[in-house]
Parts: sequence; C-alpha cells; structure tokens
Amino acid sequence: MRIEFRQAKIPTEIQTLARFDKKIFGSDAFPRDAWRIYHAWWMLLDGQKIGCSAFLQNVDFQPDINIEKNPRRPGSLYIASTGILPKFQGYGLGKLLKSWQIAHARYRRFERIVTNTRQSNKAMIDLNRQFGFRKIQTVRHYHQNPQESTVVMELVL
Repeated sequence: MRIEFRQAKIPTEIQTLARFDKKIFGSDAFPRDAWRIYHAWWMLLDGQKIGCSAFLQNVDFQPDINIEKNPRRPGSLYIASTGILPKFQGYGLGKLLKSWQIAHARYRRFERIVTNTRQSNKAMIDLNRQFGFRKIQTVRHYHQNPQESTVVMELVL
C-alpha cells in the first residue's frame, strides 16, 4: 500500500475536484468554480484518488459563506476542505490526511491553521481535537441544506 500526496492542477482538474467533492459532501460540496481559488492536494492510495484537501494561504476564517472575502492573516493556513471517499473511511486514512495537512503547514512555515466543520460532524471535530485543534467559535446557520451551525477550530503551530 503506497500513500502519496500530489497537488491538483488548476484549472485542468477543476471538474474532477468538483465531482470528487460531490461524492464526499453531497449538498455541502463547493461550487465548481470555487475550486479556482484553492490550493488543492490529492491523497492517492496506490495511484488512486481517495482524498482531497483544499487550502487558502494567509487568510482567516470568515463567518459568512463568501470564502473569497476571507480576511488576510499572514501566517494562517485555512483548511477549507478535508475529505476521504466514503468507501475508504474508517481505516485511519483521515488521521493520515490530517497529519499530512499539519506537516504541510509546518513545512511552509505557517504559524496557525484554522478550519471549520458542521457541528454534527463529531468525527471531524474529534479528529481535529486529537491533533491539538481547539474550538474558537461557533457560527450559527453557516451551513445550508440542512441549516446548521459550524464549529471553527484552530491549531497554533
């Protein structure tokens, strides 16, 4: 079993990223064109795309859904998306992906990581806590379909 991480080619792979995101997140998937602003990385298992991360560099989390207006914050890496295809979940690959995200941030000398997730996504909240993230705020009605609050977490590196 060989795991590797490869940066997605933007704009060439935007359609592939959008379809992949839809398989994982359904109605929470990013709109296709949103992928243009992210630094996206694939998680590959024996050459097969099984996971994906999307980052924005030197920005902070903005409590409204308009990601393009996130405030500048030098040294902060915003993890906009962490996803593993459903058939590969439950095997510890999420831990490996989260570990890689933190290593990626440290390697690029970020001082802080911020991310957010649905309040009901206890597995992701627990995973983030296992890696030292702490909750910094809850934003009501952030997610739609269904409407739900988001939990914002940060890790100071």
